[in-house]
Amino acid sequence: MLVLFITILFYLTLPIESKRVVYIPKGSTSNAISYLNENGYSLNLIDRVALFFIGYPQSGWMDMNMKAESTMLTKLDFLYKITTSKAALAKVVLIPGETYYFFINELSVKLKLPKDELFKAYNELAYKKDGNILSQTYTLPIGMDPKDLLAYLFEYTENEYKKYSLKVFGKYDRAAWYRYVAIASVIQKESGSKEEMTEVSGVVYNRLAKKMKLQMDGTLNYGPYSHVKVTPTMIANDNTPYNTYKFAGIPSDPVCAVEFDAIKAAVFPAKSSFLFFMKKADGSGHSFAKDFSDHKANISNVIEAKKKLVTTNTNKPEPKSIKDEVKAPVKKMITQKKDAKKETKQNITRETKREIKKDIKKDSKKETKNAVKQENSKKNIKNKQPDAKPEKKKETKKEISKTKTNSDQKVKNDSKKLHKETKPKQTKEIWKSVQ
Repeated sequence: MLVLFITILFYLTLPIESKRVVYIPKGSTSNAISYLNENGYSLNLIDRVALFFIGYPQSGWMDMNMKAESTMLTKLDFLYKITTSKAALAKVVLIPGETYYFFINELSVKLKLPKDELFKAYNELAYKKDGNILSQTYTLPIGMDPKDLLAYLFEYTENEYKKYSLKVFGKYDRAAWYRYVAIASVIQKESGSKEEMTEVSGVVYNRLAKKMKLQMDGTLNYGPYSHVKVTPTMIANDNTPYNTYKFAGIPSDPVCAVEFDAIKAAVFPAKSSFLFFMKKADGSGHSFAKDFSDHKANISNVIEAKKKLVTTNTNKPEPKSIKDEVKAPVKKMITQKKDAKKETKQNITRETKREIKKDIKKDSKKETKNAVKQENSKKNIKNKQPDAKPEKKKETKKEISKTKTNSDQKVKNDSKKLHKETKPKQTKEIWKSVQ
């Protein structure tokens, strides 16, 4: 018994090679061990017994907490981590109608993986140039090996395609199925909504039946050109099978990633006689036509509607922007403050002038009174003298009058001088106090 126990301990110390992130599907311990063995992990009965004591394997992505992408662990450490660890995950959305080129770039950013390694792995593992990954939201582990990641996405998509094909056709023919995916990708690019998908699919099949070229812009939005506007120059210069203006039939590879609604429309198109469709002026959908004359009428209607829309928008008064609406009351407030300051300044200046004038008048009156008193005192002294002559009295009056005039003139000059000296100083001081 002791020997068996020692043997098991020795076995659990043996090294096992592991990836940094390991995926384990849902199911029993036996299913988990079988899946791990299929993916290069050599586990046996002893590992199964050890897991019975350690715990049940987790399902999903397991982070082995290793620095290198691929390294060695002891068997005991590996078994312990698959029962306790969970990986750091990130959500990545593959939008319907988006191309693999932009999806790979997003994977690189979200999962912190080298872009060149992702593109290399994609080109090695992909069955077609696009459409290999089903359009949906994926929750993926950060830091996973690029090749393992894309292998997982391709395998998941392939399994989903198989399920749907078996449900509809009772079998799965990969080449035949990807032809439906290619048709679905054209529908995905051209449809304005899910409701229109079957009608667009009907147009595709009707044109193929009449051996007409599809002549659809959406097929030129492949790979890195997913968001590029298709122009006459692009149509003239593009010589790939994606150019449905030059080449008849469906492109050999899907144009983009698709959702199941587009695949369903490709498998079950609407029965109609439509051969053309034109996007409506308001962008709400498409107008379908059975022949070219009806199609031309639809084009004319769209042009007229757009002209009316432009005219209406031109005649409308230009709406004030939010910025202007915010600025208006602020400007008004600033103007009001300036006016208030100006008015205050004017009022203070007027009051100051009045006070200065009052002070000057008071000083003038005082000086006049003093001058008159002096003259009167002189007059009284002269009147007391017995030898004073009448002619001299008259002269005294003239002198007093002259003196008074000179005194008034002096007062005025002093007043002006005082006014000049006082005004700027007082006004400046008052203005400072207001500010």
